[in-house]
Amino acid sequence: MSVSTSPHTSTSAPGTAPGIEGKVVAITGASSGIGEATALLLAARGARLVLGARRTERLERLVARIGEAGGSAVHARTDVTRPQDLHALVALARERFGRLDVLVSNAGVGAISPLDDLRVEEWDRMVDVNLKGVLHGIGAALPVFRAQGAGHFVTTSSTAADRVLPAMSVYAGTKLAVRAVCEGLRQEAGDHLRVTTVFPGMIGTDFAEASPNAQVRARIVEARDRIAIPPEAIARAIAFAVEQPAEVDVNEIVVRPTAQA
Repeated sequence: MSVSTSPHTSTSAPGTAPGIEGKVVAITGASSGIGEATALLLAARGARLVLGARRTERLERLVARIGEAGGSAVHARTDVTRPQDLHALVALARERFGRLDVLVSNAGVGAISPLDDLRVEEWDRMVDVNLKGVLHGIGAALPVFRAQGAGHFVTTSSTAADRVLPAMSVYAGTKLAVRAVCEGLRQEAGDHLRVTTVFPGMIGTDFAEASPNAQVRARIVEARDRIAIPPEAIARAIAFAVEQPAEVDVNEIVVRPTAQA
């Protein structure tokens, strides 16, 4: 666990005023890609961050970078397949900053391959991380948000939730399920909680490297190198949702390259 040396003193809470300054934001999958870009952007805008991922060495470097820039962040090793890790991440936010305002459920895996490859263990892994990981985050944060009377769930899905492509059926299935869970959560949330689902298209990350199928991996890399937009584009979309006034709930945001079909 690591803490930066420059904590913000703002006590603004979600729902009291628009903006990001002083809000306490937990992010899973924060060690790279969209999670890292979101952490850096929100820290620059004054959020106090609680960062979770499995790669603690990368989290340590990210926390140090945020601290050197005058921001405030802590981290904890977080495997979203373990409910206790999500409870620990939420507890860390309350211990260090007194509350949790936003949970960004961003951790995900994409072991893309044709069904004929019969990579059942990887199918299970995608369900465990992409879907059950989101549910574990809801289970950890929802009671805290209810007790506070305010809170914001932000979840990273994918445009694959709307368009299923060959070799992506299991991955797309998990992302479509995430969309359904988040819409149900929105309807149950009531007047004081907010629910945002973000649907990225082709993003310039190391997503392709997770594919065990060489042909599929090559196809994804080619498309990424040709049309992908940077993860900062998704970070800006998340920041837009977070900074809205309490009465504004940005429910779904689709962000894709202009060149993506």
